[in-house]
Amino acid sequence: MRLLLRITIIALISICISACGGDNKKKDSAPTVTPDLSQVSDAVPRDEPKSKYGNPPHYDVLGKRYYTLTTSRGYHEQGTASWYGTKFHGKRTSSGETYNMYAMTAAHKTLPLPTYVEVTNLDNGKSVVVKVNDRGPFHDDRLIDLSYSAATKLDIIGKGIGRVDVRAISTGDGATKEQVISSSGTLGNTAMYLQVGAFSTLTSAEQLKSRLQESIGDAVVITKQQRESGMLYRVRVGPLASAEYA
Repeated sequence: MRLLLRITIIALISICISACGGDNKKKDSAPTVTPDLSQVSDAVPRDEPKSKYGNPPHYDVLGKRYYTLTTSRGYHEQGTASWYGTKFHGKRTSSGETYNMYAMTAAHKTLPLPTYVEVTNLDNGKSVVVKVNDRGPFHDDRLIDLSYSAATKLDIIGKGIGRVDVRAISTGDGATKEQVISSSGTLGNTAMYLQVGAFSTLTSAEQLKSRLQESIGDAVVITKQQRESGMLYRVRVGPLASAEYA
């Protein structure tokens, strides 16, 4: 009986994922009136529990089986991005949230829901931070499906697709000791900080820092770490009196 119930639940989840991210005959499109997206900010990475929906060990869509990742830590991949708009606007995503084409979100076939990622257009260097809360795109040559707003900010609306770099943003790594980049760009003293985001570009890190400072003041800093794949910029809150505050 329990086995039958489990099979039924997995089947229902697969049907939901297919309905949320699969193709149907209705053609997708941008909104008829071009909105002003200048006030739409990047998604702000934060610790969230895994969604109750959209995270089965595996699921099947269009005759192919996909295995969801248990963690997004260290995820970094390059590929083709597409976007989705009015066709799915207002409909339920695989995570259970309602799809809003004007929000900074995305769909991915295997990343845990939710996951925050930095997406960089490899052709023009523009970057955005989005929250992955849906499944798709179910095409072998596509890596990620962006919301209308995210695709607009990356300038891939016209072509429909674009070459992108996708890097998962780590959150909740706890307090660590690192040197801090001051507002003048020089290195400061070693202290205890709580990481809230990590980016491959300084611009994206500074954008998150600015948004956080609007809420908590000046206790936000950026650190940098040289890695084989390039420079990593971490946004951290601090200094903290001790790790107990992290």
